[in-house]
Formats: sequence, structure tokens, C-alpha cells
Amino acid sequence: MKKLVLAYVDSLRTDMLRRAISEGRAPTFGRLVKRGVLIEDCVSSFPSVTPVASAEMVTGVAGDRHWISGMNWYHRVERRYVEYGSSLEASRAFGIFRSLHDLIYNMNLAHLNPGIETVFETLDDRGLRTASTPFLIYRGRHRHQVSLQGLTGKVVESGITGIDYGTWGPKELFYGDIYASMPVPCKPSSVPGRRDQYSACCAAELVARNRFDFMLLSFPDNDNYSHRHGPTASVTSIERADLCMADVIRAAGGMDGFLADHALILLADHAHTDVEKPLEIIEGMGRKFDVLRASEDRPGVAEVAVSPTSRAAHIYILEEQENPIRHRRVREQAASIEGVELLSWLERPDGTPLVRKGPGHGGVENLVVVVERGGTQIRFTPAGPGSDLDTLTGGDTVVDRRGRAWIIRGDLEALEASVAGDRIETPVYPDALGRLHSAMLAPHSGDLMVSAALGYECLDWGGAAHIGGGSHGSLRREDSEGPLLFVGCGPDSADERRQWALQDVAPIIRQHFAAS
Repeated sequence: MKKLVLAYVDSLRTDMLRRAISEGRAPTFGRLVKRGVLIEDCVSSFPSVTPVASAEMVTGVAGDRHWISGMNWYHRVERRYVEYGSSLEASRAFGIFRSLHDLIYNMNLAHLNPGIETVFETLDDRGLRTASTPFLIYRGRHRHQVSLQGLTGKVVESGITGIDYGTWGPKELFYGDIYASMPVPCKPSSVPGRRDQYSACCAAELVARNRFDFMLLSFPDNDNYSHRHGPTASVTSIERADLCMADVIRAAGGMDGFLADHALILLADHAHTDVEKPLEIIEGMGRKFDVLRASEDRPGVAEVAVSPTSRAAHIYILEEQENPIRHRRVREQAASIEGVELLSWLERPDGTPLVRKGPGHGGVENLVVVVERGGTQIRFTPAGPGSDLDTLTGGDTVVDRRGRAWIIRGDLEALEASVAGDRIETPVYPDALGRLHSAMLAPHSGDLMVSAALGYECLDWGGAAHIGGGSHGSLRREDSEGPLLFVGCGPDSADERRQWALQDVAPIIRQHFAAS
């Protein structure tokens, strides 16, 4: 059985990949595309940000089941914000070491649903050799102690970071200066523009030493380049990722040697779109409500918590008692903020809005997702076994491109949707019903979620946004569709599914090794 490499290029857009190949700047990717099956419009998560998408990629389930809700979210039990590093300024607002602790340790071992397996855990349990270069979701069955090498190691050894204990990951785990499962002649770097080289160096060593059956190979630098220079400039960073991919393939004896022994999946977690204006979600909500601040140590005083997550945001209502009038005022204020395109929330079967006081939704069944855009609203809930067909009186049953049945009622224009027969299409917001439903039912989701209009990005808690560059996070197609390439594994044709999504990747990885 061939070994399998899952190669991930952060924020890779299909049109930019095609352009880099046509200009001769990505010859390695070009040769792989010629030998494989390319899906050009694989759908990301919602919010379409890296922590959520990465969790979906390696678990095969969406946010309602893997529990990672964004770059920033409010922890209802701990009554604090979780910040994974939206920007250096945002990390400083919450405390650099607390942010690092959430990113490096808690994301995997506290926030990611312990009841859902990652592909590392599945394959570890089958006795296969797993490996990962630096990637956000790495949870596996093997214990790794903190590395005390380099500058980061000295800081860790000093005890001031709180990151002084081991973690659980794949058999071979590389995470910069923090975790390294074996000595390699590779210089760790957290500097954007140099991280791909470290990943490629580690991966080449793993290939040359035959140390894995499955490896996740992460190339994160394209995201930072696109954030700074805009997505149409990303051909430069794609070219650099291509050179790094070539280094890994060279370690196997070249393309023919590599593909003789390895299958490959190449994909992006999301895409990028241009950012021209800030969406001032924190300040906007603060005009009418007392917003919980980043440094607040008395969360009981605040009325709402606001979690910007690039081109999306969560809004949490912190009142002790449900108040439909307050809920309406909160969403009216959110809708009035320049740059807000979509608002979504949950309603109970009787039509009252749901406000959660803890993770989950208190056992309420048949919850309805409401989406509002420009004064129009649509409501929907899953159809099929276990659903209450009376939840949406007068609703119509439709089937989406992924074959799921929904009961809908309201104005299709809210999602720029169309229905022909029983088929619903949402091309502007791909897989809109499924992604909104899983995002809203995720245990750490806000009571309201925001998706930004084109050209806008939320200012984070450090006051940063990528004005003049690119970003992602919204429900829109421009943020949410990227390439998915299979070489030596997976489908024989892109047409095997009407719509591909990140959550389809983990099952194919598991299937590849099913006979082992």
C-alpha cells in the first residue's frame, strides 16, 4: 500500500494556482495536477478560517461536532475569550503566553472534541506510522515532551510561558521549537516566509528515512503573503511553496520515485478575497451595549461578548435571563454596522430566539436557523428521521448539493438561493444551509453570527485588519472555495460528488488505509 501525504497550502486559490502553473512558476504542482484529479471548488468551513477548517480537514466532521469555532471565541464555562492569534496585536491584548497556550496546547487537548477522532488517532490505533509538520490540529496517540532547544526552548525552560508539559500527537511531530520527535538538520522558524522551508526540510527527512505511512505536510506561508499583499499577488508565495514541495519529492528520488511509493492529497483550507475597509464590529456593538473587553476580569458586568474572526464574527448575549426584546435589539444593532452582510441565529420551535448560557443548546430539539440579509429572512431546519416537520409550518422540503434534506421557509433572496423542483442552489454562499447549521449549533458559537460583505474584514481585539491585502472567514464563495487534488488515491473523477468539502478528506484518508 502506498504511503499518503496530505499537503496543505494555506489560503491557496484555484485561479492563482492555475496562473502560477501557466506562468511556469509552479512546475511541481503542475506535474501533480496533470497526474491527478483536481476539484477546483472544494468548500471550506464556516467561519472559513484556519482553526475551524483544519479541524474539519483532519476529523471529517463540521464545527457542531469538532467544537472549534473561530480564531477568537468566548468560552462560556471559563467566562473568557479564547484567542488563537488573529494578529500579534490581538495576542498582546489577551496576553501573549495565554494566547500561545490556547493555540499550542488547549486547541488540541481541551477545545477539540475528545469524542471525535483525528486521522492521526485513527491511523495510530491501526499501528500505522503517522507524522506531521507544524499544523494547528495534530492530536494523536503518542506522547511528546517539550523541546528545550533554541530561543523558544530557553523561554519555556524559564517557566514564564506555562507551556512546560508534553502533548499527544502523531508518531513523528514537529512544531517548531516546541515539539520535535527526532533530531533533524532543520532550523525552526516562526517568521512568515520561512515556515514552509522548515516544513519541507522536516518532511524531506521523514521521506528519506522512511519514517511514516501518513504525513501531513503544512505550507502556511501563502496565507501571510496574501494577507499582506492581496490574493492576486500570491503567485509569488505559491512559487515558493512549489519549490518546497519539490524538495520533498526530490528526497524520494524525483517525481516518478515519489509517486511510485506515495499517494498525495493537495488542498487549501480556504481562499482569500481583497480587503478594502474595516468592519468595526467591536466598536459598533459598543455604541449600544457594554461589550466585554479583552482585559475584563468582571464578565458579569458586560452585556455582550464580541469575537471577531477575520471576515466573520460571533456575538454572545451575556444576560442571565433570555430576553427576546434584548435579542432583537442586539441583532438590529449588529445589522446596522457597515460591512455586515449576513446575520444568523437560532430559534426554538415556538419562534423565540435561543440564548445559550453554556456550551451546547440545553437539549432543545428541532432548532431553526434564521438568516437575515438586507431585511430579508429565511428559516431552515434539517428534514428526515427525527425531525419535526411542524417546526416550520408551511415550509418546503428541499435537497442541497450534498444530498441533505432541509425544510425551508421565507425569502430565498436572503441567501441568493434558487429552487428547481426539490433542489436548492446557493452559488453565492456554497453549502450555505449545511455550513450555517453546523456553525450555529457548534457548542462555542455565538448567539448571533456575522458574515462580512465583500471588501470588509473585522477589526480584531488588537485593532488590526488586513486593509490593502486579503482575508477570509465569511460564508461567501470568494472566501470559501479552494483546490482539492488527488494523486494516486481518492476519486477517479471530480464528478463523483456534486459538491466536495473539506470534511470529505478525512474519510478518504481512512479509506486509503482501510485494508491495512
